[in-house]
Amino acid sequence: MQGKRRFLFALSAAALAAGLPLPGRAQGSSDYPNRPVRLVVPYPPGGSVDPVARLMADKLTQLWGRQVVVDNRPGASTIIGTDVVAKAAPDGYTLLLTASTHASNPLLFSNLPYDSVKDFAPVTPIYKAEFVLVAHPSVKADTLKEFIADAKAHPGTYSYASAGNGNANHIAMELFGMLTGTKMLHVPYKGGGPLMTDLLSGQVQLYFAVPITAIPYLQKGQLKALGTTAETRLPLMPGVPTFAEAGLPGFGMKSWLGVLAPAATPRPVIDRIAADIGRVFAMPDVRERLLSQGQIPWTTTPDEFAAAMKSDTAEFARVIEAANIKLTP
Repeated sequence: MQGKRRFLFALSAAALAAGLPLPGRAQGSSDYPNRPVRLVVPYPPGGSVDPVARLMADKLTQLWGRQVVVDNRPGASTIIGTDVVAKAAPDGYTLLLTASTHASNPLLFSNLPYDSVKDFAPVTPIYKAEFVLVAHPSVKADTLKEFIADAKAHPGTYSYASAGNGNANHIAMELFGMLTGTKMLHVPYKGGGPLMTDLLSGQVQLYFAVPITAIPYLQKGQLKALGTTAETRLPLMPGVPTFAEAGLPGFGMKSWLGVLAPAATPRPVIDRIAADIGRVFAMPDVRERLLSQGQIPWTTTPDEFAAAMKSDTAEFARVIEAANIKLTP
């Protein structure tokens, strides 16, 4: 018995020296984090998600006094990076920053290496991103009503771009077609560069863009805006009507960015992370930065985030089934 006590004492001392949790002691929120945290981002460096990831990582590093490291793992419609987190230890030290693609992927891919619901614990969203429907100047219509009438009168005349099959802007346009009775040709792209090149040249005529992407081209007259999916007019583009104002109410499609953890991560740790991320995105400088890019700060409790994801999956399922969209990674 005395030898066992000595062994446990030595093991505890070694754990403390290494900054590890004590043996036999469950880690709660009070001692989290006590080492660096990895934030897996399933998108490439330099993309639209990366700056937000690094902003959040910097703020959490300051808040926690522990380094939050951004780990970009792009590829396969976010599946590669997401799988890394699904198989990570459920201790709160590996987190996933992902988009609404997480809710649509299980509907699009039949052979995912993880379960999008069972293998993850929702933490909190961080923002909503509304869409603006932009058109090449060659499109004669200047309002959403005019465009819908023209597209219905000439089915198959117009083509629209997306950032890839099953991407949020692809699903959004499929929903648009369902609600308006219009039929257009879908042209998927693998990168934003080629997409914008073809859109600006008129090779494709329409695109559901996020505001920060669209604004420079709208200001130069290279594109025109037909409407936004926001509930109220966006401060960045006050002259652009919402879909509801333009006669198309009930268009609820939008994208979001949020944080997930591996399933079985202790709930006190989940709650601590959610609360601290909420603190970060309530900071005036962080809010201002997001709003300046057309992103609406949005944090919730883990349970509210889980409910929102479930609702999104149901909405995606309705559109994906109707449009018969199916992919393989």
